[in-house]
Amino acid sequence: MKTNILARVKGLVRRWWSWLLDLDVLQWALPLFLAVTAITFELIEHVPQNELDDPYFMGEIIIFGLMGPLIIRGLIVWMQQLLAAQKRAAAEVQALNRDLESKVIERTAALEQRNAELDRLNRELRDLDEMKSDFVALVSHELRAPLTALNGGLELALQSSENLPPRSRAILEIMEEESKRLTDFVQTILDVSRLEAGKFAITLGPVAVRPLVEQAAAIVLASSQRKVEWDITPNLPPIWGDETYLEQTVRNFISNADKYSPADKPIQLCACMDGDRIRISVKDYGPGISSEMSERIFSRFSRLQSAESSPPGWGLGLYLGRKLIEAQNGGIGFVSPVWEHNGIKSGSEFYILMPVAQTPEDDLE
Repeated sequence: MKTNILARVKGLVRRWWSWLLDLDVLQWALPLFLAVTAITFELIEHVPQNELDDPYFMGEIIIFGLMGPLIIRGLIVWMQQLLAAQKRAAAEVQALNRDLESKVIERTAALEQRNAELDRLNRELRDLDEMKSDFVALVSHELRAPLTALNGGLELALQSSENLPPRSRAILEIMEEESKRLTDFVQTILDVSRLEAGKFAITLGPVAVRPLVEQAAAIVLASSQRKVEWDITPNLPPIWGDETYLEQTVRNFISNADKYSPADKPIQLCACMDGDRIRISVKDYGPGISSEMSERIFSRFSRLQSAESSPPGWGLGLYLGRKLIEAQNGGIGFVSPVWEHNGIKSGSEFYILMPVAQTPEDDLE
């Protein structure tokens, strides 16, 4: 019985307390309570002394019975407005959070869909690239056998062509030259395909610099009257790389310099230390490389000149050279123009940077 009464009393107290704490009620109840209390206190204090007409009595009634409760009510109303503004702001923040969460979910789903689509497209591109590489390698490999037979037949025919008319011999020589060009092109395509497929075998070892450059120049300029200027630092240490493909890259540099330089201008072959690496470069007196061409000079099928009168080529030499040098942990680049005469700039310098071969003492350290 006592427990039920206490519970009812507690519930009644909680209801009254919550009602009193309600600002809508409190903004009237509290000022009214203060006004009644102040006026009652003043009446009890001044009525027995018959001071109702005293100015001090009227002033205290106005200040404590009217103005004080009104100020309290104003403060409560101001607090009520602040709380209402806070509730509105909280509701707006919640709405923004819900909207943001929905947008994040929506954008995340769209991003996942796009990533899945990109992944599918990348797989298709890889498959197409592999198919292209396999096709090119297959066709190039199948061309090598008939080209080898054709080159051998032309070589034998030229060996016994003394009795042929000059025109026939000239035709055979042209056929042999073009057949060799086609063979080189097929071999280049095979090398590019193997490099892109990661199946190219690089054999690294110490390589002497000057013999490498001299042999490359002797092969490329064997039938040329081109003058060569040498600028190779004496006693250069060997470089660390693949001799075959290093020489192939240098030969390509020399061949391009011979193609694009005037016949009466020399080619400079240089080698020197460049920091902790060795720089091998080929300088020419050609027209140089334009700024728009410099962006894609080492790209596939990019040629310095594309007119009908330009030197023959396929635009794969520099691309293959860059791939070969990078596969040997080296660097490749060019500088253009190189020379300036009477205000006219010309020439190009193509170079490779290769690491120095370590000595046994270095390995021991």
